[in-house]
Amino acid sequence: MNEEKLRFIDEYRNKELSLKLIKKLKREIDNPIKIMEVCGTHTISISKFGIRRLLKGKVDLTSGPGCPVCVTPNEDIDWIIELCRKFKDKICLTVFGDIMRVPGSNSSLFIEKAKGADIRVVYSPIEAIEIAKKRKDLKIVFFGIGFETTAPSIAISLIEAKKLKLENFYLYSAHKLIPPALDALLSLGEIKLNGFILPGHVSTIIGSNPYKPILKKYGLAGVIAGFEPLDIIQALLILNELIKNKNYDVKIQYSRSVKPEGNEKAKKIMNNVFKECNSIWRGLGEIPNSGLELREEYNDMNAKLHFDNINVSPKENPACKCGEVLRGIIYPFECPLFAKACTPNSPIGPCMVSSEGACAAWYTYEDWKKYKKMMKNE
Repeated sequence: MNEEKLRFIDEYRNKELSLKLIKKLKREIDNPIKIMEVCGTHTISISKFGIRRLLKGKVDLTSGPGCPVCVTPNEDIDWIIELCRKFKDKICLTVFGDIMRVPGSNSSLFIEKAKGADIRVVYSPIEAIEIAKKRKDLKIVFFGIGFETTAPSIAISLIEAKKLKLENFYLYSAHKLIPPALDALLSLGEIKLNGFILPGHVSTIIGSNPYKPILKKYGLAGVIAGFEPLDIIQALLILNELIKNKNYDVKIQYSRSVKPEGNEKAKKIMNNVFKECNSIWRGLGEIPNSGLELREEYNDMNAKLHFDNINVSPKENPACKCGEVLRGIIYPFECPLFAKACTPNSPIGPCMVSSEGACAAWYTYEDWKKYKKMMKNE
């Protein structure tokens, strides 16, 4: 497949060509391989287009910690909920919509909004800036979650707020960095992998270079892939070739968007506003230098410093296995709550809440009952 000749999304979903490449891949795989797709958008595509089913017996695809909503721990969600309760009439919380229904220890932002908290869903942090400009009587707090993909745009909003001299705009940063998380995941030694399908959107910002020392350290191959069926299948073809040759390198399939060095301008903007910090990940615990915190120049906009008298005692639901799903050590249907107490309409854990969550993808698109039965008989 020549990516340069494909221009439209329908071409990347060509069924005939996809099946042809699937057959080619199955012929070329000598021994079954286990691959982790890091990004939640890849998980959705793999399930939606039946790629896992078509490659069963040849490629075992498992999901990783690439859903930003899913890896946000109760500590952050509880803090924000307590903020809404304590300063109910003084603040307006602005958030991306997919965090609204994620349960914290004893509530969710959806529930707090129903109780009267001023919580508004925005599609961009610039919308939060506009609210701050109009409502000088309120303190506007933006709950910033996401990976390297969203951090530059949020950094731009902070730069804009400082330029406008807004004194009522604050950021609670829960941003996370993918490469340190992969290192932490592999260091646990819980899962035996042959390689990674690496995230396309994150890599558009950071490029391919940050992954290389990590994968070389653990003797694994990686391919940065786009999100359409042909992207993923081609990435698996490249991965299989790397694995067979014991070439522990990172290749770019998604060359229409990703360069080895990434987006230098976006990285500069991000680094001018944020600095690395330790961060807690759901399922992985605290990982050194895996988060982003505001630099000292932006302390006046740091919600964690401005609202410094918020205390929380986070608790996890012991029956929820989101942490194990995010580490790839169980499939979603192996959680005792899956499709019983926990469904997309009544989610218990974030992996079922987010549209990028592995549990939601399996529930919606996969024949999980068949997988569950097969594993029981093995």
